[in-house]
Amino acid sequence: MSMNYEKNAETFKYLLDTLKDSIKGWDYFVNWDKVNNNVRDIEIQLNILNYLIGKENIYDEAKYLIKKHPEVINAIPVLIACREKEFEIVTFDAKGSSKRKEYAFNKYKSLDEGKINDIVEFMDKAKILELFANKSIKNIVDYVFGIEVGLDSNGRKNRSGHAMEDIVEKFILKVCEEKGFCYLKEATPSHIKSEWGYKVTVDKTARRFDFAINTGHKLYLVETNYYGGGGSKLKSTAGEYKTLQDIVTQDGHELIWITDGKGWLTANRPLEEAFYHNKYIINLTMLQNGLLNEILEEDEVI
Repeated sequence: MSMNYEKNAETFKYLLDTLKDSIKGWDYFVNWDKVNNNVRDIEIQLNILNYLIGKENIYDEAKYLIKKHPEVINAIPVLIACREKEFEIVTFDAKGSSKRKEYAFNKYKSLDEGKINDIVEFMDKAKILELFANKSIKNIVDYVFGIEVGLDSNGRKNRSGHAMEDIVEKFILKVCEEKGFCYLKEATPSHIKSEWGYKVTVDKTARRFDFAINTGHKLYLVETNYYGGGGSKLKSTAGEYKTLQDIVTQDGHELIWITDGKGWLTANRPLEEAFYHNKYIINLTMLQNGLLNEILEEDEVI
């Protein structure tokens, strides 16, 4: 199925009416490979830490274990669901005066008595020693596996963005194979310049286009995003792509903005302004209906 893309109220209404509730795939929930790899990287240290489970004189036992196996300190932060290896802790006394103290878990090759005491102090204050002494857990490896699953869930927002890119890439790949076009993914201006010779001006130094398509006659720069929820950010997002449209077209290129998600229903006015300002704003339903093919075929006719 193909469709005509005209700048009118009917097309914009269709854009809003066909926004998708979700683009979740099975890989949205947990990246099991990442979880398994993260646990495997520290599994030996975690098994050594199992020694502390149920120990009565837990403070002294922790000092003893770290002296014997200083490498285990690398695994301690993840026990409290932290990726950082260095911490600056601020405490206040009764008079309101503050005191700062640094703790490092990435320098196990230079541990002296004082640093070991600091690490065990951190474990004590952060209730890690209590976790071991009370037998709250039976196996540290299993416990950390659960933590890694929880930490990975924080990446779901990013996975929605990557899911959008993956979906769009399938359509780009198909049309490029059919028409003999070339495309780049995560295309920087320097990469585009070195690959095809096109100069691309950008609105910010870190600009990286999700895709760049070279038809042999014209360069199309493609940006994708998905917004399942609303928010004030959407207004500025719409404004950003209006600005980007002007910059891209000044170089003689075309910008195709492919966006989706019911979040836009909370910011339909800024999106409408961008829709009439920009040449191409489409959603996934329009993409499925062959609109990308139609846009790129216009270049062939020209």
